[in-house]
Amino acid sequence: MSAPHSPSITFNASPPTIEDIAAIARRHARIEISTEVEARITAARAVVDRYTEKDLPVYGLTTGLGAGVDTRLATEDLVAFQMRVPQARAVGVGKPLARESVRAMMAVRAAGMAAGGSGVSPKVFDSLIAAINAGIHPVVPSLGSIGAADLAPLAHMSRALLGFGEIELGGEVLPAATALERAGLKPLELAPKDGHALVVANSLSIGLACLAFEDIERLFEWSLKAIAVNFEAFRANVSVFDDRALAARPAFGQRRVATQLMELLSGSSLLAADAARRLQDPLSYRCTPQVWGALRHAIDEARQATEIELVSSSDNPVVIASEGVILSHGNFDMTAFVLAWERLGQAMAHCAAGTAYRIMKIMSPGMSDLPRFLTPMGQSRTGFATVQKTISAMEAEIRHLAMPVSLSPFPVADGVEDQASMAPSVLAKTHAIVERLRYLVAIELIASAQAIELRGVSGELGKGSAEAYAFVRSHVPPLEEDRAHGPDFATIAALIGLGPQ
Repeated sequence: MSAPHSPSITFNASPPTIEDIAAIARRHARIEISTEVEARITAARAVVDRYTEKDLPVYGLTTGLGAGVDTRLATEDLVAFQMRVPQARAVGVGKPLARESVRAMMAVRAAGMAAGGSGVSPKVFDSLIAAINAGIHPVVPSLGSIGAADLAPLAHMSRALLGFGEIELGGEVLPAATALERAGLKPLELAPKDGHALVVANSLSIGLACLAFEDIERLFEWSLKAIAVNFEAFRANVSVFDDRALAARPAFGQRRVATQLMELLSGSSLLAADAARRLQDPLSYRCTPQVWGALRHAIDEARQATEIELVSSSDNPVVIASEGVILSHGNFDMTAFVLAWERLGQAMAHCAAGTAYRIMKIMSPGMSDLPRFLTPMGQSRTGFATVQKTISAMEAEIRHLAMPVSLSPFPVADGVEDQASMAPSVLAKTHAIVERLRYLVAIELIASAQAIELRGVSGELGKGSAEAYAFVRSHVPPLEEDRAHGPDFATIAALIGLGPQ
């Protein structure tokens, strides 16, 4: 059920934001609907009703779907057809989606309907909002969508709201009809077009994107803190952050990142003349503004692409209420969106490699002038040596996940649907990249804190790097005698992954 005293988010003339969707999904913020949205829904529905009364050909309203577009529906079959739409498309397989993913998908579908292009019945729209607010979470398999609308996930969601399948409510998985009754809700009553309106959107992909942003933005900030702590420990040359050099070739994001890193290092002894040990450091140090600048740019580009999808009507066909028409189109195609997210995944892979290389360098006495594997007790101890295997594994998996999956799958629907974006798969692997990169950042923080103590500079840190160092030491003690590192990494990774509570 929804948490007591949950904050409220109003769908009104201004569309919901990415942050709103994350709040609904993760913190059970309640949705309220403004009179402007109610009027928009009603106006679009009036157009649908007029087309229905005149028996005009409209995809998914008076015709079949997919290859069945050439089949006209009998008047007496219009409602029954809409009941069959989610049943026939509930073809997903695999493990169920996490609760937050289901909530994000439901919230995004509601936001899309609120934009006014779906033509959904006001009663069905209100019922979807009520289900979200009541903590109704359909059990939705995670696999089966190719991203030409997330038909399968939305179909599983919809049939559960019709009373079929299963629903998670208050931590208990129940038959859908039982869960709806326990929550005081009735199964959806569909009118013409409603079944199609429920499933014809990319709501899972956009919902996963909204959740990913909350994680990625926080991870980006922590990765910069880890870089700053590593720079302190390695005694790296900070001339790479000099804006005069960066302005000579102002590549995307690099000056912004360099400014942030200099702020983290503010007050550090590393900023003094001749503090660096080398004139030029390895590229994993020297190119941090460029590599993390590229990541910053990729994040911003993916955000822009996601915001377009979130605030728009991608329903096919779309209802243009102001002109009283319903138009077929291809606005559900997600090519631009997935290309932005594929680029973001590859940008994170570059940062994962840089993070891994810096951790390796700081453990190497030939590079860092510190004890091998950062042990203070001599080479009869392992120190951080075997941690390198975890680092290598995480970096390799990230690199593999960053390979494109969005090139079109083979045609379906008797060749009618011959192009698709694989958007849900792109977002699923993005979440997997974030998880692994978070572990790498946690390891860099812990190893760099150890190196700072071995270097003897814990009292000379910059303001931001000192805060990050203190954060690590408040949860993980220094390494003396060999111990299990895994629990330490898990602790820090979990803490830096915590978003707004």
